[in-house]
Amino acid sequence: MGKYDDGDVLILAIETSCDETAASVVRNGRKVLSNVIYTQIALHTRYGGVVPEIASRKHIEKINQVIEEALDQADVSLSDVTAVAVTCGPGLVGALLVGVAEAKAISFAAGLPLVGVHHISGHISANYIEYPELEPPFVCLVASGGHSHLVVVKDYGVYEIIGRTRDDAAGEAFDKVARAIGLGYPGGPKIDSISKEGNPDAVPFPRAKVGESEYDFSFSGLKSAVLNYLNSCQMKGEDYSQADVAASFQKAVVDVLVEHSLHAVKEFGYDRFAIAGGVASNSALREAFERECRKRKIAFYCPSPLLCTDNAAMIGAAGYYQYIRGACSSYDLNAEPNMKL
Repeated sequence: MGKYDDGDVLILAIETSCDETAASVVRNGRKVLSNVIYTQIALHTRYGGVVPEIASRKHIEKINQVIEEALDQADVSLSDVTAVAVTCGPGLVGALLVGVAEAKAISFAAGLPLVGVHHISGHISANYIEYPELEPPFVCLVASGGHSHLVVVKDYGVYEIIGRTRDDAAGEAFDKVARAIGLGYPGGPKIDSISKEGNPDAVPFPRAKVGESEYDFSFSGLKSAVLNYLNSCQMKGEDYSQADVAASFQKAVVDVLVEHSLHAVKEFGYDRFAIAGGVASNSALREAFERECRKRKIAFYCPSPLLCTDNAAMIGAAGYYQYIRGACSSYDLNAEPNMKL
């Protein structure tokens, strides 16, 4: 196998679930040899959010060069690669199809096993890259633009969802509130930034609880409370502080995510907790979890911000653990936009 030991498993991973075209080479599930990301944020900003058709077209334009760059940076060729892993869902169907078709073509042409990976499994597995010592079981909060899941990671690739959002995902709420207060897209980083200038206790926004499920989330009511506050100010002719509204909203989201997550860690009897997904790069959320986990003597794991956003390295990590247990895919692998974990 050239420069690598015969026992090394090199995964070429591809991620195109939304608006990042990404490719990575990962060795033995933990060591990232390359992680190339072409982001389309600037392209979609003018529309206030991701336009699926534009995203799909841009993936088609960029995917070959992104993969070539990932192989070059890793200093490997396809003959060194053990298997090809690709995100097959959930996500935007057109975007997913580009990655799946590319992975199937490479798999067929190079005679490599094909591994279809769940996007959320990828986010969770980003922690294995950041923390080589981390092993299941543990509890993980996955918070992103499309997902707010509280997951018990029983083993590699073995998950039990104990809590989920009943309406808006946390990242979706960030985007909608950012748009409402005039910050634009992408909402999460902009609210995180301006909140540092605001008073998080300026506006008493609600913290929603779902009566029959102590671990589920609901952010629709909070989003509506922000919109009602803005409308009330407008009707009264009163000014409001963008920074104060952003900080107060962010604190309401963080409080709920922290409370539900650490309650689950305690009730399920674990001493390890991890976060994952785009919202996991929020500085206030990371600080709150670090503080509260320290108080409770819970080991806390959070990937670096680059590994929280959509990337292919996390798909390579998840794909490795699927490959070594023989969970490969056939050529009828398809994109599943609403794929269940």
